[in-house]
Amino acid sequence: MILSTVIHKIRTEAGLTQAQFSEIFGVSQQSVQKWESGVSVPDLEKIVMISKYFDISLDSLIMGNDNRIVEEMRGSNGIKPQYQNLHDWEFYSSNLVIEYQQSVGEGLDIEIYKDIFLSVSRLPKGEIKKKFGDVLFEVVSSAKQKADYAYMEPSGLEQIRSLRKPMSPFSKVKGSVNEDNIHGAWLGRICGCMLGKTVEGIRTNELIPFLKETGNYPMHRYIYKSDLNEEILGKYKYGFARRYYADEIDGMPVDDDTNYVVLAQTLIERYGRDFTPFDVSKVWMKYQNKDAYCTAERVAFCNFIKGYAPPESAVYKNPYREWIGAQIRGDYFGYINPGNPELAAEMAWRDASISHVKNGIYGEMLVAAMLAVAATTEDLETIILGGLAEIPHTSRLYEALMSVLEGYKTGVSQASCFARIHKAYDEYTGDWCQTIPNAMIVVASLLYGEGDFGRSICMAVETGFDTDCNGATVGSVLGMAKGTGGIPSVWSDPIHNTLHTSIFGVGTVKITDLVKKTVEHIAV
Repeated sequence: MILSTVIHKIRTEAGLTQAQFSEIFGVSQQSVQKWESGVSVPDLEKIVMISKYFDISLDSLIMGNDNRIVEEMRGSNGIKPQYQNLHDWEFYSSNLVIEYQQSVGEGLDIEIYKDIFLSVSRLPKGEIKKKFGDVLFEVVSSAKQKADYAYMEPSGLEQIRSLRKPMSPFSKVKGSVNEDNIHGAWLGRICGCMLGKTVEGIRTNELIPFLKETGNYPMHRYIYKSDLNEEILGKYKYGFARRYYADEIDGMPVDDDTNYVVLAQTLIERYGRDFTPFDVSKVWMKYQNKDAYCTAERVAFCNFIKGYAPPESAVYKNPYREWIGAQIRGDYFGYINPGNPELAAEMAWRDASISHVKNGIYGEMLVAAMLAVAATTEDLETIILGGLAEIPHTSRLYEALMSVLEGYKTGVSQASCFARIHKAYDEYTGDWCQTIPNAMIVVASLLYGEGDFGRSICMAVETGFDTDCNGATVGSVLGMAKGTGGIPSVWSDPIHNTLHTSIFGVGTVKITDLVKKTVEHIAV
């Protein structure tokens, strides 16, 4: 190991014994022996101290490319990847600020390392940054949870179930299933996704002024290409010119929020209702390429390729493990389990656990369970409580969603509710894609939208954060509860009963065909 050789060389050239060296850096002589033999490596703080004491660059210390290092060591680095060619989602060390925030949110005792996380995050992408990132991943992996942490958030299915707080009991649906409700769920998800897709990634400091300028605030319709002109395109930093618009599409464009529902249908076709998390990973690798996956999903996909199987694929160098990615994948498991939220949530867990942990998993279980309940009732509070009944009542997600529900019931206004979400979570940072604030937006939009499809999906989108995901989930729940009759034609007509996907062997499909296949997957 180069580092061990370098430490030995600079110590002996300085005329220091291992005991003297250990005293300088505040470690035991045994630790120095292990460093020089390659049994262990110094932690990041000690590496920095050694670098400063001997006036040797970190690059020289770690990589061994200083002129004090013997010539034969120069070729020992071997072949290294070109890190600049990797997307930041695939390079853990590019996401250390997100990792730090994620770990603190989980209650890990790592605050003493904050400055190191921030400093390493500012290094240029390369081998040195990668090595420091590896050390910090070890810090996170070995960190203890604070004793006063207020939440219990397991990732295992049985542990999750043991922490549920029962709400109202639900019976399994018997007899025929209402195909129109399934159709409404598919169509509602697609319409809500399309509404938010046009402004995905925008922040409200530009979204609200744009909507006001185009006569669409409060939001009440799709954003059209005809809303744009040269003045608007030049005024906003957001790239409106590169988006999809409802007045120029020939069906729903490719989007991961809809791809995942079709992919889940493909999963059931191939492996049946008893699929395993490992089956999900195989479907991911077989039916889409790497670029179809983002954040936690991209990390998990790359982990599959490297040989990490679920659930390890969800935690290995995955700073996005509680982001919204799983929450957008659970709809199909609700569609095929009408009236059975527990089984819908279980299937969602099998899917989510390949890429997420804790609240990242709960988000998918919540949505799947809500949809299963929505197949039996239009009562929004019942639907929401049915979803909450399947996740730990000791979790941050449960607490946050109950606060929205209780606020609604005690008279908190719509404006105040959404203002509270914006105050608690910062849409201008990684919070915009976290599970919890987006789930809060979904629940709030369902409640304050009062069952009106257009009003509800518009509320979910104009609030900002993950616009297409939230619009899609709200539309899916309302579509399931009310059927196609609850979706006005102004929303459904531009879709033309057509969904474009990037799934291998599927491509472009008719929504009605997806509906018929869904009904076949329901267990009576």
